[in-house]
Amino acid sequence: GLRSGKLGEQCEAVVRFPRLFQKYPFPILINSAFLKLADVFRVGNNFLRLCVLKVTQQSEKHLEKILNVDEFVKRVFSVIHSNDPVARAITLRMLGSMASIIPERKNAHHSIRQSLDSHDNVEVEAAIFAAANFSAQSKDFAAGICNKISEMIQGLATPVDLKLKLIPILQHMHHDASLASSSRQLLQQLVTSYPSTKMVIVTLHTFTLLAASSLVDIPKQIQLLLQYLKNDPRKAVKRLAIQDLKLLANKTPHTWSRENIQALCESALHTPYDSLKLGMLSVLSTLSGTIAIKQYFSSAPGTAATTARSFDLVKLAQECCYHNNRGIAAHGVRILTNISASCQEKDLLPLEQDAVFGLESLLVLCSQDDSPGAQATLKITLTCMVKLVKCRPHLSQSVVESLLTQLHSAQDAARILMCHCLAAIAMQLPVLADGMLGDLMDLYKLIGRSTTDKKQELLVSLATVIFVSSQKALSSEIKTVIKQQLENASNGWTAYRIARQASRMGNHDMARELYQSLLTQVASEHFYFWLNSLKEFSHAEQCLTGLQEDNYSSALSCIAEALKSYHKGIASLTAASTPLNPLSFQCGFVKLRIDLLQAFSQLICTCNSLKTSPPPAIATTIAMTSGNDLQRCGRISNQACMKHSMEEFRSLATRYGDLYQSSFDADSATLRNVELQQQSCLLISHAIEALILDPESASFQEYSSNGTAHVESEYERRMMSVFNHVLEEVESLNRKYAPVSYLASNTCLCNAVIALLKVPLSFQRYFFQKLQSTSIKLALSPSPRNPAEPIAVQNNQQLALKVEGVVQHGSKPGLFRKIQSVCLNVSSVLQSKSGQDYKIPIDNMTNEMEQRVEPHNDYFSTQFLLNFVILGTHNITVESSVTDSNGIVWKTGPKTTIFVKSLEDPYSQQVRLQQQQGQPPSQQQQQRTAYSRF
Repeated sequence: GLRSGKLGEQCEAVVRFPRLFQKYPFPILINSAFLKLADVFRVGNNFLRLCVLKVTQQSEKHLEKILNVDEFVKRVFSVIHSNDPVARAITLRMLGSMASIIPERKNAHHSIRQSLDSHDNVEVEAAIFAAANFSAQSKDFAAGICNKISEMIQGLATPVDLKLKLIPILQHMHHDASLASSSRQLLQQLVTSYPSTKMVIVTLHTFTLLAASSLVDIPKQIQLLLQYLKNDPRKAVKRLAIQDLKLLANKTPHTWSRENIQALCESALHTPYDSLKLGMLSVLSTLSGTIAIKQYFSSAPGTAATTARSFDLVKLAQECCYHNNRGIAAHGVRILTNISASCQEKDLLPLEQDAVFGLESLLVLCSQDDSPGAQATLKITLTCMVKLVKCRPHLSQSVVESLLTQLHSAQDAARILMCHCLAAIAMQLPVLADGMLGDLMDLYKLIGRSTTDKKQELLVSLATVIFVSSQKALSSEIKTVIKQQLENASNGWTAYRIARQASRMGNHDMARELYQSLLTQVASEHFYFWLNSLKEFSHAEQCLTGLQEDNYSSALSCIAEALKSYHKGIASLTAASTPLNPLSFQCGFVKLRIDLLQAFSQLICTCNSLKTSPPPAIATTIAMTSGNDLQRCGRISNQACMKHSMEEFRSLATRYGDLYQSSFDADSATLRNVELQQQSCLLISHAIEALILDPESASFQEYSSNGTAHVESEYERRMMSVFNHVLEEVESLNRKYAPVSYLASNTCLCNAVIALLKVPLSFQRYFFQKLQSTSIKLALSPSPRNPAEPIAVQNNQQLALKVEGVVQHGSKPGLFRKIQSVCLNVSSVLQSKSGQDYKIPIDNMTNEMEQRVEPHNDYFSTQFLLNFVILGTHNITVESSVTDSNGIVWKTGPKTTIFVKSLEDPYSQQVRLQQQQGQPPSQQQQQRTAYSRF
């Protein structure tokens, strides 16, 4: 390792540090490792120093965990006095890389200033790098270096290539308004004084970055860039202006005025170059998806007399929709789509048809071409189609028909994308009719016989469209065709993906058969148990499809059959879990489904028993005279079965809420599914309360539907229609037949249960795959060497518990939601007492504290002061939960436990022993104070 005499082994040891930091990212290791690296930097040669520099730059987010910053900087800084300019240059780059932890070190500032005057080019470039990094972090350094940089840039002795490297430092001069203003003036001078292409490009880009950071000068910068775009004849400068306009359009679209957009439209209409037109259209298409587009149409002068088609932006988009350059055409249709989606004015409605025609022509063009450029354009086109259909449902039929027509003649790569688009549209709106299934099945057979490399992906995509389009159960003919093609043409993974899609769409009979066929094709017993559990769950859900209203005995037998399969499945699922993949969400979801089915079964049994033992004829009179509405239901309610049933459904709703809160990494469709299950529990508990237990106080308003809230899937659409139907039934019974007879209320409850169970359960994506992975790793100090061993603390002292944590991510951090802050909850419980029982205030018996910390570079730390007055063993639990950027709390865990043994302090122990032996404490001991200990 580092102690080796061979240079190669030393270098190998140094470059392995980043992986070590990743594996154990806590300060105790990182501090000692960086001190070791600083030693290597101090005594090693330049190549070793370069390796240490690369490690420091790769591990930038761990630098703030260095505890002995002074010692680390001291060892590194000693090399700045070397006679070797390369060693000094590497040290300057090292200091620049550490700027985030030493922003105000004056010796580092001084060294950078000195090195800017060096005669060695390598050292000067390193000083420029360090100056840029320190300017970004330190206001004092930026204010001090600004004049120096200005003199060097304007000085005649400074070579042009060095000036080009110095100018970008000015982008960091945004710490206060005066500094930003002086930097803008300097850049303005440079733009006019040095009109060469390279200087103008670098200066303008620095100008843009400075404006984007300081925020106040963005409108001026947009005008300046538009001026260069219009008047400067050089294509390189125009391209740079377009690139910077795109940056400002993404960052601050609200600062774009109507005049700015109009100027850009005019430039795009008049330019003869396709490449520049493409760039300008990309800026306009970015703006068209933001608030800027509404400002453009709303603040137009004389809008009343102006039609939509007379706007320059609309003219430009319509002209570009059929351009021979695919990219330009794509941006044209995107602009039209965004205008149609965001602007609801009547005179803009004719643009819908323009957008549809443009999309269809691009679809025909790109679906015949399998080049990467055509595929990228096709993706934009299909995204626009989905957006347009979502905002304008009446256009869905024509869009879907054009997609289905093109599917037959398209290239395979295009077919896959088109299938995804069809599925996305059909999930939102039931537009794929049964009449279209014939075409899809013919195409499926055709693909099964083909031998292209995209065949497996196509089979999955097309099967998904078929599952979405056949909303009810699949016909035996369709199942036969799919299975035949899978037997002939596919591998096991394709069959599994199709089965997974069938489970998501509620086609459980198809899914069960596919899982069954895959059971013998897996190599691991964990996979076998996983597939077996999926097969059992699919079979259980298939049992529930045969439910019929008003046939309660068959409903009970169907639920019993389903529960039998579910119990087999949960046993398999438990066997499939491993320590690395515990399947906690899957187990939690299935256990809740089992409990829900049991609660439904129990409710139907309770309602049936009312029929065999109805309340007496005078039950209503008894209820009115006694003032207890429960008497209306006779013996059953007296036995509190209905009340127990209602409480059980409420408890299930709470447990679904807990499952929701623990699923931080789940996608929105999965979370919506859990929410729907929770709402179905609340609905039944509300129906029991409204019909039987407390009709007068039950409120309908809090359960009413959210009007025409946008529905994301067919499953959600069907569940919402059941919810609305049940609520209407309950409300109408309450209004018409108050008080409601036991027979009507029982029928209504049983029919509600059957209606809910008849909607096939959807197993959403998170049940099968995790696209985002986030976990928190906690480290407590002090911590015992052996986890079962307690930490000793005297009862007259407080324990300072330090909690450190690291947030660990998978391959796609923050895909669905990001951690804003971490909430740490510390509580202690007395496990066993030792010694006598004293009367101690309740406040001293427990510790219950909570702190909220914001992670920085995925690391956080905080401290708690805990009291342990009572002698004995205490159990301390530290539990973490997170808050996302929307302020929603998620109970992600983990939960860590340590033991503390509270011991009696020696002086109190001595006094107690003397009292027990009957000796009065000596005078000297009585007068003992804090000072006498020293």
